[in-house]
Amino acid sequence: MDNGYVILGIIALLFISMYGFSYYSVAREKMAMKREKNRQLEKEASIRERRLKHQKIIDEKVRKFNERKAQIQHELQLLEKMKEQQKVS
Repeated sequence: MDNGYVILGIIALLFISMYGFSYYSVAREKMAMKREKNRQLEKEASIRERRLKHQKIIDEKVRKFNERKAQIQHELQLLEKMKEQQKVS
């Protein structure tokens, strides 16, 4: 009878170890998927950040261009006024 309990314990240990091994592989796969998802999220965040920086640069260039355009138009208007005043004089 003592040997029966030993054999029964060994069989139970065998089934427990098989369950643990199968669960370990599934858990390991889930951890790998979670790691990959985190990497993908970080990659998307860095891409988004890079796009925002690039958009800020573009916005600054457009703002400077528009300021220069307004300045040139103002100078042209002043020149036109000076030209009209010279014709009148």
